[in-house]
Amino acid sequence: MEEMEEELKCPVCGSFYREPIILPCSHNICLACARNILVQTPDAESPQSTRASGSGVSDYDYLDLDKMSLYSEADSGYGSYGGFASAPTTPCQKSPNGVRVFPPAVPPPPPQHHLLQHPGSLPPIPRNSCITCPQCHRSLILDDRGLRGFPKNRVLEGVVDRYQQSKAAALKCQLCEKSPKEATVMCEQCDVFYCDPCRLRCHPPRGPLAKHRLVPPAQGRVSRRQSPRKISTCTEHELENHSMYCVQCKMPVCYQCLEEGKHSTHEVKALGAMWKLHKGQLSQALNILSDRAKEAKEFLVHLRNMVQHIQENGVEFEACLVAQCDALIDALNRRKAQLLSRVNKEHEHKLKVVRDQIAHCTVKLRQTTGLMEYCLEVIKENDPSGFLQISDALIRRVHMTESQWGKGTLTPRMTSDFDLTLDSGPLLQTIQQLDFVQMKVPASPILQLEECCTQNNSATLSWKQPPLSTVQVDGYILELDDGNGGQFREVYVGKETMCTVDGLHFNSTYKCRVKAFNVSGVGQYSKTLVMQTSETGYTPCDLKNLAAVAWFTFDPTSAHPDIIFSNDNLTVTCNSYDDRVVLGNTGFSRGIHYWELSVDRYDNHPDPAFGVARVDVLKDVMLGKDDKAWAMYVDNNRSWFMHNNSHTSRTDGGISKGATVGVLLDLTRGILIFLVNDEQQGPIAFEAMEGLYFPAISLNRNVQVSLHTGLAIPDFYTPGQPEHPSSVC
Repeated sequence: MEEMEEELKCPVCGSFYREPIILPCSHNICLACARNILVQTPDAESPQSTRASGSGVSDYDYLDLDKMSLYSEADSGYGSYGGFASAPTTPCQKSPNGVRVFPPAVPPPPPQHHLLQHPGSLPPIPRNSCITCPQCHRSLILDDRGLRGFPKNRVLEGVVDRYQQSKAAALKCQLCEKSPKEATVMCEQCDVFYCDPCRLRCHPPRGPLAKHRLVPPAQGRVSRRQSPRKISTCTEHELENHSMYCVQCKMPVCYQCLEEGKHSTHEVKALGAMWKLHKGQLSQALNILSDRAKEAKEFLVHLRNMVQHIQENGVEFEACLVAQCDALIDALNRRKAQLLSRVNKEHEHKLKVVRDQIAHCTVKLRQTTGLMEYCLEVIKENDPSGFLQISDALIRRVHMTESQWGKGTLTPRMTSDFDLTLDSGPLLQTIQQLDFVQMKVPASPILQLEECCTQNNSATLSWKQPPLSTVQVDGYILELDDGNGGQFREVYVGKETMCTVDGLHFNSTYKCRVKAFNVSGVGQYSKTLVMQTSETGYTPCDLKNLAAVAWFTFDPTSAHPDIIFSNDNLTVTCNSYDDRVVLGNTGFSRGIHYWELSVDRYDNHPDPAFGVARVDVLKDVMLGKDDKAWAMYVDNNRSWFMHNNSHTSRTDGGISKGATVGVLLDLTRGILIFLVNDEQQGPIAFEAMEGLYFPAISLNRNVQVSLHTGLAIPDFYTPGQPEHPSSVC
């Protein structure tokens, strides 16, 4: 009930409706509030032809005054009426529920007169008054009846009354002598509220009182409050009650309105019938709205659960991020310790080398200095013979010592600089590029059924990612089964979201599914789609009454280059004197298929060959020369069957210009039959036919033929039972 409270409050005063009236725009407003927001318009700008009231309009019959914006609907909060001196530009007000309200042009009545007893107690409404709906801002010129021309919303008034009473204090027992206790039941027949002691004492459940109906106090208050329904009166004829409903104006009318008012020519219906009809319509609409409200509640529960999950996942993710960054910092600290160890080793090595060189040079210098002092003392001797005895040895020692100083002894063995440079650039760049990567597999794709279709033995499928999916997709994998309930196999891998698969079996049911993948892995499969390829011919279940058959043409992409195509690839000839092969663009692996070829040109008695072949048949020799073709070659007098260069079953009867050659391939029995001019040519040509076969012919420049497909099976042929269970319908 509390959610309904805003519906029961006036958009002007913000309080519960008091004597609400219905404006033509279907919004409600208190009668006193409506008088407060009236605006007087100039006489020159009040077109009499467009004056209206609530009882005179069925749709939004608003004046040009609204189009000219009597009050500005901009967000400035000010409103004015151009050219009307008595209504200066004044700031507009706002009601407590947030709806903008325009200031009154006439002084409002004192607050104690807000509750109007009856229209006669009001001062007269100024002429040419205008009222603007505070909710939709539509303006309307009042007629001579003023606010009395608007119908009162008695239903809303009753709802407000019941709502206010439901929020009143608890009901008290009516039979307690001193302090009344809270009532627990009410007797509908006695119309008395009882507490439990008084009920047992004054209203025992026996005797004549046993048949009385006791209800809870709240229900009893409602039934007590229900009084005879007030009969609403006509706004045009105040002494007449509403008795009918005008369908065109969508409003209740009285008897006089039908006799002499503008509703006399309108379609009317019984008030009670329309009351029940509209109640039913409202109930149906409420049921739908109730379902939406239920869905909204469930959605809100889902969103609240999402908030909780987001909070939990956020804490978990933050902890994971901190742990990962701490691990990086620990790894960096360990690497720092390793690098510092290398620097310390280099430092110790340099010091050792320099210190060793200092010690070595110190010893050498001490020895050199001693030698120098000894030599100086020897030079001071005056004994020539004694000097000469040792001079040669001293000279050699001096030269040797001097030479020892000249062999890099005075060059430092180690520099003072450290030749280690830390290459931190890549690491800093990596740290700058450190970011979150997508580690989730893609969601299941959604097959777009409206774009999926089959045509002949081809199937086109389309899919897309879910609307709210933000996971990156690198590609898709499309899988089909074999059309006979077998294993799925991949038929497409790529980034496209649409794929056409050719070469499927006719009249077969395929199951299709697709999944997406990225660097993190492969996602889940989509829902499985079941597709039916077209009927191609005739099966034992359908015999000869099938409407859909295979339509195909010659295939330019696989034909020999000497083949010449025309007539939308339905007519072929050749520019070579040698035989060249051309295939159809559709292959068959099951079912019964029949097509014909008409001879448009036949010169110099050539021998074209007609039949079926594998896709890798030789294209530069006559059809049937290798083991990939099964054919009948025919000239103007006779024909032969040929496979793997083996000629069999010579049959009289040839072809000429205008002749027709038919090919009947029955893969349910595994046989191939040929016809010439609607007559079977020879016996069954080939048996044990299994696999995928393409229609084929070989011809040279002396022959031109046209292909005819989608034909009925010849009348003489009765399909037999299939040899393979997979072909049974």
